Amino acid sequence: MLTKIDLCSMALLKLGENPIQSLSDDTVAAKLGRTLIDFVIDTLLAMHPWKFACREYTILKDENGNLNIPSDVLRVIKTDARIIENKIISDSDSVKIIAIRRMLPDSFPSYFSSVVSTKLAMEFCIPLTSDQSVFRTLVALYESELQTAKFIDSTTSINSAIENFSLLDSRF
Repeated sequence: MLTKIDLCSMALLKLGENPIQSLSDDTVAAKLGRTLIDFVIDTLLAMHPWKFACREYTILKDENGNLNIPSDVLRVIKTDARIIENKIISDSDSVKIIAIRRMLPDSFPSYFSSVVSTKLAMEFCIPLTSDQSVFRTLVALYESELQTAKFIDSTTSINSAIENFSLLDSRF
């Protein structure tokens, strides 16, 4: 089970730097980690409909009659309603959405953890090393790992029944 500190330490090791023990350390690496880790994770989660991060929500109207998107939702993937800001616009009292949710590193698959640590290494590279050639190498590695992670995620099977499909219904 990886933590934010583990991901930052993996990024630092990719740069040839020493790992950190805590994000509250008074080192440049720890300061970079605590500043960037949540932003990098949220951005990477939101950029692709990762199967491991998808969740179905049933949103109910609150006491003011609003259908609010939950705070752990980074991106709504599918809904039959309109979305304006963080509210869902619908005449219904409840709406189902499929969304990418904010997650902690301990539930990331290894292929995603690798992408996160490489992206962090890219972000750490210039402030820590000022080495453009290492940065370019990390960019190439990141792009390759991201492509591989998307492939793995897209070919991961999730059991889901096909519902309301007339051709199947007519066969049985």
